[in-house]
Amino acid sequence: MDIDKLFKIPKLPMGSNKRRMPDAPTPEMLKKMKFDTGSAAPSSSSTKPDEPPPTKRRVVTVRDDEEEEEESIEEDFAPGGDADYFTEEDGEGRFFGGGLTKEQKDILNIFENAGDEDEPDYLQALSITGVRKLLLRVERAASKNQAQRSKYPDDPTKFIDSEADLDSAIKALLPLAQVPKVAYPELIRSGQVEALVGLLSHENTDIALDIVELIHELTDEDVGNEGEDEDDDPEEREAALKSLIDVLLEHSILELLVENMKRFNETEEADRQGIYHVLGIFENIVGSKPDLAERLVLKTSLLPWLLERIQSKIHDDNRGYAGELLSIVLQNSRSNRIELGEKDGVETLLKVAAQYRRRDPADADEAEFMENVFDALCSALTEPEIKELFLKSEGVDLMVLMMKDKMQARSRAVKTLDHAMSSQSGTGTCEVFVEAQGLKHLFSALMGKASKKAKGAITPTASEDTTHVLGIVSSLLSNLPSDSPARIRLLAKFVENNYEKTDKLLDIRQTAQARLNIVDNEIEVEKQAFLQDGEDVTEEEDNWYIRRLNGGLYTLQTVDYIQAWIVMEDDGIRDHAKQMLGRFNRSFKDVVSTLQIYRDNITEDSTDAPGSQREILRQLIAFLESS
Repeated sequence: MDIDKLFKIPKLPMGSNKRRMPDAPTPEMLKKMKFDTGSAAPSSSSTKPDEPPPTKRRVVTVRDDEEEEEESIEEDFAPGGDADYFTEEDGEGRFFGGGLTKEQKDILNIFENAGDEDEPDYLQALSITGVRKLLLRVERAASKNQAQRSKYPDDPTKFIDSEADLDSAIKALLPLAQVPKVAYPELIRSGQVEALVGLLSHENTDIALDIVELIHELTDEDVGNEGEDEDDDPEEREAALKSLIDVLLEHSILELLVENMKRFNETEEADRQGIYHVLGIFENIVGSKPDLAERLVLKTSLLPWLLERIQSKIHDDNRGYAGELLSIVLQNSRSNRIELGEKDGVETLLKVAAQYRRRDPADADEAEFMENVFDALCSALTEPEIKELFLKSEGVDLMVLMMKDKMQARSRAVKTLDHAMSSQSGTGTCEVFVEAQGLKHLFSALMGKASKKAKGAITPTASEDTTHVLGIVSSLLSNLPSDSPARIRLLAKFVENNYEKTDKLLDIRQTAQARLNIVDNEIEVEKQAFLQDGEDVTEEEDNWYIRRLNGGLYTLQTVDYIQAWIVMEDDGIRDHAKQMLGRFNRSFKDVVSTLQIYRDNITEDSTDAPGSQREILRQLIAFLESS
């Protein structure tokens, strides 16, 4: 069977008598076609009207059949006619060849060479010489353009060509991000950073957009991952990046970028992309130097711009990026959070969050935006001043309504309330929460009655929701005044329906204990390995404790803290809890053991002052030990 016939493409029917390229053109034919294509058409004046066009003379050579046969033997001596069969070998000296005949290799070389004719060598290598040439090209283009603009300010036709050259020269710098260790030191040494930053103020917005795109590319956290060798030290690339960022900051890059954002019109695609790149630069710089988040918020007008941008009714990439950046700059800065409050940011965040009370995000991108809005609010609520603003803006009532409606925002509302009620500064929030009928929806979430409207939606895990619900209950027990109506209503929840809420706590405790046992076994194996090797395990204790918290200890501590409170305040709950613990071969001693670990690792309270978390735990432990 002839295999070639099975895969041979049938020829199309001939539609005309035009000459066609053979199925296997020779290199000579391709070279001739290339020459004919690039040559100019003959001038009409060189040929008289009555004369026929000149014909090319052909030189005919006669060759003997024996010579042709000898050449054929020489060319086909290798298997398959492979031209390089005996010239290509591997590291062990074995010859394989490329599987191509000399004629096929010549054809491929013609096409490869044609594609590389216009590409300079220094763009391929990006050596130090190439970098210098690129920078010199930008410098000359910028100088020429500035000179022509100064000489002919009212005649754009005089400087439009130099502006196009400048645009091309700036874009040619984009590949520098592939070799930061080579390019960035030279860029800094040449002094061109200042010149490039200065072009942000260029009269032509397109030039400013080119600079924005270039800086965004150069400051990306992954610079050099593709262009340099895999064996290069990532620390060297990071050092080069930080050096460049330092020089950019010396020339007020943050302030200039924020000012440029006012020039861009987001109804235009190029300007909209420019805004996206500016936000990306801010994220890159803050990611490399987190302490710059305060400079970005306190020394520029970025925060008002972000708050205005997230209020857009139409969701797009820039709105989503604005929400993400807002969440980033609020994470670890008290100053930025206070500034948010002074700029009415709490009210703005609540307005945006309210959009998702009765509807879910349209897609995954908008869902991520909603998540960032709630995360920004949660970060801000760390500060007592923001908790007061949250109350004044009726944030508690909005969150309770979201819990009631059971859309995707329900889980985020529970998380927000957990942050708002935490610590002693959350006492007012706890009282308003009970008054707003929040207990009903809180315990509905605790019992696992999830939303039925958001089928297929990406929602937090049940364990995450449970963690925040337990956090709210814990804060309520810590902050609500003794014998107050609100506290009595809370305790009643654990008694109703034959102690079903108390039983739910014990179920959660068992699940958390099982998870923790697995982690404890893993840590014990690691600890024994350390001891056998004669290594000190004290340095690992903190890491192991964090692993235990993530592995179930945090949930276990919160559950036992709640359980200790309700057992101490209600005799019926105490008897029921004691009986249920006995069914799992547990007792109040196990609860005491958990609370002791909790107390010993508290760092926020350095003393046993009245009302402190440490003092509360001390009293709860004392009561359980006497029960």
